[in-house]
Amino acid sequence: MKKMIFCLALAFTLDAHAKNIVILATGGTIAGAGESVIGSVYSPGKIGIEQIIKNIPGITKLAEIKAEQIMQKASQDFNANDWLLIAKKINEALAKRSVHGAVITHGTDTLEETAYFLNLVVKSKKPVVLVGSMRPSTSLSADGSLNLYNAVALANSDTAYNKGVLVMLNDEIFAARDVAKTHTTNVATFKSPNTGPIGEVLYGKTKIYYNPLRTHTDQTVFDVRKLESLPKVDIVYAYSGADEGTIDYLVSSGSQAIILAGVGDGNINQKSVERLKEAAKKGVLVVRSAHLGAGVVEPNVEINDDEFGFVTADNLSPQKARILAILALTKTKDIKKIRKFFEVY
Repeated sequence: MKKMIFCLALAFTLDAHAKNIVILATGGTIAGAGESVIGSVYSPGKIGIEQIIKNIPGITKLAEIKAEQIMQKASQDFNANDWLLIAKKINEALAKRSVHGAVITHGTDTLEETAYFLNLVVKSKKPVVLVGSMRPSTSLSADGSLNLYNAVALANSDTAYNKGVLVMLNDEIFAARDVAKTHTTNVATFKSPNTGPIGEVLYGKTKIYYNPLRTHTDQTVFDVRKLESLPKVDIVYAYSGADEGTIDYLVSSGSQAIILAGVGDGNINQKSVERLKEAAKKGVLVVRSAHLGAGVVEPNVEINDDEFGFVTADNLSPQKARILAILALTKTKDIKKIRKFFEVY
């Protein structure tokens, strides 16, 4: 009888706290403001999260919301320190039993990068949703209010549990690993070119159809909760006549890894390949990706990765390959182990 009473009390406690959602605000267009409702000129990160929430009818009926403005900046200005701050804030919030999930408001320019970083370092199965907007709050047909409303609904949904970090814009749900910004201004800019969206949210009603299969969140080996800095990793962009001297500069400036944003199947001119070979011999991690937007970079096709000590990025974009390389270097410099990371994550 006592055991039954305890179980009922525990169930009541868990259910009573099931509606608490934390919103961490970082700025971006969703907090932007401009002088004209039909102009494209605006300033990002001008409106605080409390005011944004007050402007969205019905959002507080979805959940008990606790909002915190942790920064107020455009996402193109984000750096590793910002990632670490957000990750630590999220992990701290989700460690509380009373918190059901978290939403992060974010500028769209680098939203996909922060999402994938968190997908690898959040130590919880609870929902984490990144959301932004393509139009500032003062714009005609601004998209931020409905995006945030739907993001809170998604974070409050049981179906989002153990799905990894999710991105929610324009009614669509994307897995953090696969999503990319694909258009400069369109509200439907976010796509997953290799996989497509995994679900949708229609005025707060959540439907998820597919599970992300790559290892994520509390199942990864990466933990940044005690880290104060991250390894320096840079990207080299391939094009006709690319200057191989860029690679030498990055090595001399202390890059611990170089990500090749290659043409075709992760290629670059032969002179640059020779420089990358030399960099690898000096202990610099070299990862081959492609800047095409979709497709897989396979090992040992036109470049002998096994012989040169290179790693291939699977179907990760250069910017996401950089994130995985950064975290890989916090654990090991062993090429075989790092190759395995790119297979698993």
